Amino acid sequence: MHWLDPDYLPEVSGTFERFLINPHGDADGMILTDGTEVHFPPHMSAEVCAAMSGEKRSVKIRGVRPRRADLIAAVAIETADGKRVVDNGPPKGHDDEEKPHKDAPKPKREPMDAEGIVQRVLHGPKGEARGALLEDGRIIRIVPHEAERIANLLAPGKTIAVRGEGLASGLGTMIEAREVGVTKDDLQPLKPKKPKPEKHRDHEAEALVVRPF
Repeated sequence: MHWLDPDYLPEVSGTFERFLINPHGDADGMILTDGTEVHFPPHMSAEVCAAMSGEKRSVKIRGVRPRRADLIAAVAIETADGKRVVDNGPPKGHDDEEKPHKDAPKPKREPMDAEGIVQRVLHGPKGEARGALLEDGRIIRIVPHEAERIANLLAPGKTIAVRGEGLASGLGTMIEAREVGVTKDDLQPLKPKKPKPEKHRDHEAEALVVRPF
């Protein structure tokens, strides 16, 4: 949403509690101490993490609220000392949803499993469910089309078990689920992420040559 002018968007003030991370290890959101979930695109990860270093816990968020969830999709984040990070869009040539910092070192992914109690559902920028935060602080990521299907397991207070690939860093521990269930004894496979449709070029149009009469 880098086309939006943040100065014309509502402002919410709060106190930073923790970051949320995506399957590549980039921060793509945060939780405030009042429970507010904030999403920001992962190409802002490095700048936001740098701005939030130290004891700078107070933040001002300018963004929009999707209809589907209690969430702020941030366009600008400002710290107590005046540092402001604005969504100016992903770098050219980068797929923002996939690898916004493909040349930066990433935590190593390895097989992981987890079982715990859901503290809250986690969302994408449009309000779609994308996983859960467990009471022990671990982050579970689930592809959106499957997160909707297993919504009953992602409800706060429910016990959930997952197995997949994960990573641990200073920002937290994340597991991208491949299997899910109520316990580790009844895990069921999730359908993989749907591939993005290829951009088809109109070869016939390209072959059309305008010739003089």
